[in-house]
Amino acid sequence: MKIEIPREAKYIIETLAEAGYEAYVVGGCVRDSLLGRTPEDWDITTSARPEQVKALFRRTVDTGIQHGTVTVLLERQGFEVTTYRIDGAYEDSRHPKEVTFTPSLREDLRRRDFTINAMAYGEEAGLIDPFGGLEDIERKVVRCVGDPRERFQEDALRIMRAVRFSAQLGYTIEERTGEAIREMAPSLSHISAERIQVELVKLLLSDHPDDLRIAYDMGVTKVILPEFDVLMETPQNHPHHQYNVGEHTLHSLLHVDAERCLRLAMLLHDVGKPATLTTDEQGITHFHGHPPVSERMAKEILRRLKFDNETIQRVARLVRFHDYGNGVEPDPCLVRRAVSRMGEDRFWDFLKVKRADVLAQSLYQREEKLAGIERWRELYQEIQEKNQCVSLKTLAVTGDDLIAAGRAPGRELGELLNRLLELVLEHPEYNTKEILLEQAGRLSE
Repeated sequence: MKIEIPREAKYIIETLAEAGYEAYVVGGCVRDSLLGRTPEDWDITTSARPEQVKALFRRTVDTGIQHGTVTVLLERQGFEVTTYRIDGAYEDSRHPKEVTFTPSLREDLRRRDFTINAMAYGEEAGLIDPFGGLEDIERKVVRCVGDPRERFQEDALRIMRAVRFSAQLGYTIEERTGEAIREMAPSLSHISAERIQVELVKLLLSDHPDDLRIAYDMGVTKVILPEFDVLMETPQNHPHHQYNVGEHTLHSLLHVDAERCLRLAMLLHDVGKPATLTTDEQGITHFHGHPPVSERMAKEILRRLKFDNETIQRVARLVRFHDYGNGVEPDPCLVRRAVSRMGEDRFWDFLKVKRADVLAQSLYQREEKLAGIERWRELYQEIQEKNQCVSLKTLAVTGDDLIAAGRAPGRELGELLNRLLELVLEHPEYNTKEILLEQAGRLSE
């Protein structure tokens, strides 16, 4: 078994070896190489102390020197080089209070989270796998190194990492590891929102985003996303649906591109349904007015998880409009109005969200719904080909034009421009300077 180590990483290992130290690539890069994937990073573990590593290389950064990590910079790339270590007690469910450097590679591998991440490789030594990581890869299993309760007590985020690796790799979680997750899931409340966010997004962008179901079954979402647990308990007794709200959400994730905002939008598009649930005399459930409620809740959840403002606004807009035009035969005017309200740069995402929503519903009228979405797409393409106006930036008159025609600057000027835009959305042929100045006169009378 041979792993092709990049030239720069090989240079670091050889330099350390020539100075009398052991050095190996370790962790995720070994795992990904064995899986035939291209590693994102090449981390190196060594018997050399941080100061000894720094002495051997011209450009280094003390990225985590208190825990033995130095980043070696070579040709605009950074390679983390970490001294073999044994971790002391963890007091913040993240960092050990102290670390002890050790001459033993086995002891260093013993402190790592999962067996599939506790392997090292050297060109002469080959694969070093004291805890059965290769066997677990062959079995497609995520299993903690040693006692899973100890691993999760050291860093509770490993609970989410277990679910995330399961989703990314299509693996199952080993029984003892799963039992420990169920027992220790509440400790995730001590983990920062930023770290939770990173793992949640990685799970959502995996090939199995519906493995969020595993997080639900093991009590993880109860801590990090309690709103999802409510979705899993909210029925949808309606011809258009075959799943409860939570299962519908999970299925919708499978039908949209693995893009951050799209997956987040599908996760949250129906989060307002429980708050708007009503049941009629026939026992049919309804969720009238749930999109704006979902939008408000989506913003609250994304802020709580420390997402950036751009992501929050983009996802919230998709959530708000995911039901827009449902049950109505699309026409050019409806499409122009939709594009104007959502923004041209978000309209294709809107259609992707609508399609994913439909594909996660029942088969009832599915073909008709999909044909309707295709009609939306065709109409928008026609609008683009005809260069029809859908926003103020392509309106044939500007505020300066109106001021030159005698309008006073101020709020009323902005309102007049918006009224002219509404007119053009209804009658695209009106989008000429002459016609709009004439219409502006009439609207101001």
